[in-house]
Amino acid sequence: MMHLLARIGAAALGLLAGIGRASLFVFSMLSHLVRPPFYIREFGAAIMSVGWQTLPVVGLTALFTGGALALQIYAGGSRFEAEALVPQIVAVGMVRELGPVLVGLMVAARVTSSIAAEIATMKVTEQLDALVTLSTNPMKYLTVPRVLAAALTVPVLVGVGDVIGILGGYLVAIWRLDFNAANYLQNTVNFLEALDVVSSLAKGAVFGTLAGLTGCYFGMHSARGAQGVGRATKSAVVAASVLILAANFLLTEAFFSA
Repeated sequence: MMHLLARIGAAALGLLAGIGRASLFVFSMLSHLVRPPFYIREFGAAIMSVGWQTLPVVGLTALFTGGALALQIYAGGSRFEAEALVPQIVAVGMVRELGPVLVGLMVAARVTSSIAAEIATMKVTEQLDALVTLSTNPMKYLTVPRVLAAALTVPVLVGVGDVIGILGGYLVAIWRLDFNAANYLQNTVNFLEALDVVSSLAKGAVFGTLAGLTGCYFGMHSARGAQGVGRATKSAVVAASVLILAANFLLTEAFFSA
């Protein structure tokens, strides 16, 4: 019995210690965010990595998801003679939920893993120690540009993903389901509200921040050796995905609970 309690206590203490380390990491990043020096070149490279290089996978994911969503809604709506609602539901589903979540998960899979592996490898090869020796703060040089780039770029990816997802539904509805093109577009525009777009972009900003922070945190706290790099990368992707899904629920509750 005492052994079981000791294991539970050790797990609880480990969880609290992890939360404390993550909180201190976030506070340290925020403090460096507003203090010079600012590494513009690193920020620009992070913008290209997070934004431009992630755009193809985001576009393809959104396109096929929008098309599949249109087919599913049409097939389900035909049971209740509600096939005409395809454009409205595709638009709301992509903008409110599927667009931000899918983009966030794609960013977690591609960007978070890349950041965690890169920083963990730098730690293993003692490049972080070299930065400190050169009077360069690794938090300022590595974390701040990547987190800021993700926070600013992912909302743009979400907006593009929303448009491409709606386009995917439109193409399937026109070519496969015999919808009228003008009516489809008109129903889409009339049904969407400003709050839908605002919530989508806000989710993108939060998801991008979480993806960047998670990758940097696990990269900075990775263990030594090749196994440490692999474990840090895996943990970063899992943590980022779970945090994105949890944040999506909280943000949806905040925006649409009324």
